[in-house]
This record gives sequence, C-alpha cells and structure tokens, in this order.
Amino acid sequence: MPLFIVRHQHDPEACPAADPYHGANLLNHLSRPNVRKHGVTMQAEAVARGEHTVYMIVEAADQNLVLDFMAPFALAGTLDVYPASTCAGVVSRGGCGVEDAAEDETTPALDPEEACQQAIEDGLVVHRAHPLNGEISVPDLIGGVVMPNARFYIRNHFQIPKLSRENWRLRVHGLVDNPLSLSSRDIANLPSQAKVVTLECAGNGRSTMEPRTSGEQWNLGAVSTAEWTGVPLLEVLNRAGVQPNAKHIVFRGADSGLVEGHADPIFFERSLSLDEARFSEALLAYAMNGEALPLQHGFPLRVIVPSWYAVASVKWLTEIEVIDRPFEAFYQTERYYIDRMIDGHVEREPLRLQRVRSLITEPASHSCVDRGELVVRGVAWSGAAPIAGVKVKLNDGPWREARLLGDRKRHSWQWWELLTRVDEPGDCVIRARATDLDGRVQPETPEWNHFGYCNNALRPVHIAVR
Repeated sequence: MPLFIVRHQHDPEACPAADPYHGANLLNHLSRPNVRKHGVTMQAEAVARGEHTVYMIVEAADQNLVLDFMAPFALAGTLDVYPASTCAGVVSRGGCGVEDAAEDETTPALDPEEACQQAIEDGLVVHRAHPLNGEISVPDLIGGVVMPNARFYIRNHFQIPKLSRENWRLRVHGLVDNPLSLSSRDIANLPSQAKVVTLECAGNGRSTMEPRTSGEQWNLGAVSTAEWTGVPLLEVLNRAGVQPNAKHIVFRGADSGLVEGHADPIFFERSLSLDEARFSEALLAYAMNGEALPLQHGFPLRVIVPSWYAVASVKWLTEIEVIDRPFEAFYQTERYYIDRMIDGHVEREPLRLQRVRSLITEPASHSCVDRGELVVRGVAWSGAAPIAGVKVKLNDGPWREARLLGDRKRHSWQWWELLTRVDEPGDCVIRARATDLDGRVQPETPEWNHFGYCNNALRPVHIAVR
C-alpha cells in the first residue's frame, strides 16, 4: 500500500493540545480503530517539541483518503501530504526520483522493497537491493548442521518470481519419449529423498581479489547449508524416458531480465551433461529444512546439485529440456567460467565442483581475547570429497591439527575446533587450511580470474591478545 508523510503545523497561540478537550478529541481521532475506519494505517507519529509541528507516516490506497482523514488538522493549521517510500524502497528502485517499475503481468514478482527489508530484518548483509543479494556475516555462520532458512544467503540475478502453487507446472520436454507436465501435487507424490547440502556462490570471497574484479563484492558469507527434500532428478528423467541421442539436460527458471550484450530479456538457464546429471545426485527440491521452499530460495521447486557451485542449482524451476548438443546461453557460456592463459592462448574452465575451503568463525576477526586458553572454531567444505583434515596456525608457529566435529560429510560443511593457548599479549594472526580426501589443499593465495570466481585462499583472522 502507498506510503505518505504528513506534516501539520499550527500557530503557537492556537495549539490544539493547550485545550484539554480539543486535545482529547484529536487523540480519539488518531486512535487506531478510528484510523482504520478511514482506510488509513498509521505507522508512526511524532511531535517536534516546541515547534508546534506534527509528523505522521501513514499508509493508504490514495492521497485523498489521507487528506480526508487529516481534515480536523487542516482546520487548525497547515497540512502537507507527501508521497513517500522507505529507504529499502528507494534503494531497490535505484534512487529517490525513480518511479516504481511496472509489474510484469506474465511473471508477477515479489516487491523488491519487501524482499530487501525482510532480508535486512533477518540479519543478512545486503550487497544489492534489486536484484536482491545478501550474505551472512562469518561469525554468524557458527551453529548447527544447517542454517535457518531466514539466515541462508541469497543470490539472485533477476527479480524474484512470485509463482502460484496452483498454476505452476514443471514441463519436461525435448528428446524424451513421454513429455511431462507435472503439478506440485504430482511432484509431492513421487518418491522423495532428503539431503544435507552446502551451497556456495562461486563469487564468495570476491571482495578480497586483487586487482578488484566486477560482480557482487561478497565477503565470505555467501555460503550456507540446508536439508533439502525433493524428488531425485533421475526419477523424473526415467519417467520421461530419455532418448538415446540425448547429451545435455537444460534447467530453466522463471526469473528473467536483461543482461549485457543481449537486446531481449533472457531466462536464467543452466545445464548438466547427461553423465553429470546421472552421477550428481541432483534433487528437484520442494522443501528446505523441513519447511516449504521459501519464495526467495526458489518456491515452488528448485534444482539442488550437491557439491557444485550454487549457480547449477536453478531456482523457480519451470522447464527441464533434454537436448542433443552442448547448451549455450548467457549464464552457461558467457559467465561462470575461469579463464586461464595456457601456451599463449586463453582456455575456459566451466565452474563445477566447489573448491576446498575453510573459514574461521571463532574468534571473530579484529576481536580482543584474554591471555590463556583459546578455542579456535570453524567450518570447512569441498565439492570433490569429504574433508580429510584442517590445520591451524598462530602467527609463525607450527601448523596444528584441528579436531573434526562429527562424521565426515560428503556434500555439506564440516565443523572443526582447536584448543590452544595464547600467552603473549599483542597482535595475533590465525590461519586455517583444509585438505580433502582427494588430496586437494587450500592455497595460500587466490587464483585471480576475470570474474573473481572460486577464491578459496586462506583467510587470516587478526585478533588482539590482552
């Protein structure tokens, strides 16, 4: 509902509050039940003491309702009504003077202001309001096996589609014997699985790249873990009957928009080769941590590709297309690859499995600790294999083996801790280095690339010992 700022000012000699009866009448007029009768919602009110000025923030369907409601105040002085917005609304639109964008009638979208404000209230660090992108701070990563839905990082490329469960369908077509059109009920009636999976944005840690690269300047919190419940991808492909000449599986989301170098809007699309799809353990997920998939995380259905960078886990899934050739699209071939100079020419490596990485979540960077016993805790993960071990180093001391907490995980992060001591006051630098069971070791420095992807370098934590 539209937001308005109301300003009323009166002469000091005619202050309505000076008359107890007149003042009481105005209070009754401002009571919430009476406000609602006028089709207005009162958000806030405040009087500038000594200035004889009243400010109100109200919601109403149109400005005339506000003027009618404020008529008693207009009789006592001046009245100004300004169309307004919240800070989140202004930022999500791109400035104070930018009008609301017309809603796409073909694919209704969540109000960017509403989505941004909710993310801020949930404690995410917002990098961009529209499309909405936000991460969790590293100290807030500490906790249980999964991240609560509201605290799970958010990565979008376009608007957030507001799909209806009743009207939504998953279309499976292309090189299949039995094309499918599945409703939410159809999906729910298929055999299901639950998997605990860590998703990480390929740009996680981009802000530490030197020289700076383009893209969202993620710190280290564009990673989260959840339990995803859904139908195995192979279950759906088997029911559709993949034809012998099929080579690639394309996943198409409902989110769309304009991108660099393309005149017309495009949908967010990614693909897996048929072999990758068969061995990926991919799910078509409709639940997250035991609840219906939240709108910002792909409701009513998204792909979850365990151990791959999250770009493969297409949200708001509406189509699965089976094709006989490598898929070419903006987010498949023009983004999400690493470019390398080999023998004098540039080669591109598509992003697939997450690189081995560890983060220190406790103590927090730039915090102060007392001399004596110190507990260093953190989390590690790798797309290639479970974590084999994590070693921790204080200043120039030796690398010491941390203790892994719980069983080794194949597709989700691994918590670890080290009990140690710091006996000398002053600055201390803590580093953690993970190794996975395939022998991959976290590097000291990042591999720079044009888009700033896959920065899994060691991230030191600086503390002060007192």
